[in-house]
Amino acid sequence: MKKSFPYFILLTMLGSCRNGESKTNEEPANVSTPVTVTTISNETMEEYVELNATSSFLQKWIVRANATGYLQSAYVELNKSVSSGQTLYTVKTKEAHSIGNSISILDSTFRFTGVNTIRANGSGFISQVNHQNGDYVQDGDQLAVITDTKSFVFLMDMPYELRPFVSGKHSLEMLLPDGEKLTGQISGNMPTMDAGSQTQGIILKVNASHALPENLIAKVKVVKTSRASASSLPKPAVLTNETQSEFWVMKMFNDSMAAKVIVKKGIEIPDRVEILSPVFSATDKILVTGNYGLGDTAKVQIMKQ
Repeated sequence: MKKSFPYFILLTMLGSCRNGESKTNEEPANVSTPVTVTTISNETMEEYVELNATSSFLQKWIVRANATGYLQSAYVELNKSVSSGQTLYTVKTKEAHSIGNSISILDSTFRFTGVNTIRANGSGFISQVNHQNGDYVQDGDQLAVITDTKSFVFLMDMPYELRPFVSGKHSLEMLLPDGEKLTGQISGNMPTMDAGSQTQGIILKVNASHALPENLIAKVKVVKTSRASASSLPKPAVLTNETQSEFWVMKMFNDSMAAKVIVKKGIEIPDRVEILSPVFSATDKILVTGNYGLGDTAKVQIMKQ
């Protein structure tokens, strides 16, 4: 009796362990993964790239001294508008400054002034002032810079491989840092390219309702592909393997079962992916969350979003 008692206890314990293991193995078969679903959507989709464009004035005139002497008067101020032919400076030559008064005393009828007038050679605004009244200047010295407001453009740095997507277009959509949208009219391109970045400058003219500063950087959208009615899903609904050579979605086939469906994708934007095949109906339910890591078929439970 002493030997059989421990043996009986051991059998009982082994039976209990086996029953526990069988229950543990059976439990996952009844577990449903909580998921949320979505449906196919038909909308306009565009695949595009964003490029930078910097505002610039293409035309600037340099105002130079036409004689060596002293600036007798200066009619220039920063940001002041000027018109073509307007007087900006008067220069009194150093000879006139030295002997002008003596000549006038000897002969008052000899009206010698030795003053030269410097006029604006174009319309615009004063963007730079180098000399003011009373300065001594040499012939040819830079006195000021006039910027032509009509030459305001945006210069877009375009990689040469994107040239086919811009060729033949007349305008591009632009976005300023404050959210304002503008339409840039393509008016030409620079004849040279940057040797390092292999980008070419594209000239975009804008018709803004207010003045824009120079060196303002805008985003330009260059559309590569566009479809008016594309069938698409949210990006989290489309899964892929490690090499991104195969794509699939998990489609609901009844109220509690989802299965893997291989898909072919098209245009891809930041939040949605175009589905080229197969063709899903508007009533098909596609898993959008809880789909990662599921097998080819899985038991799921649809949760309210």
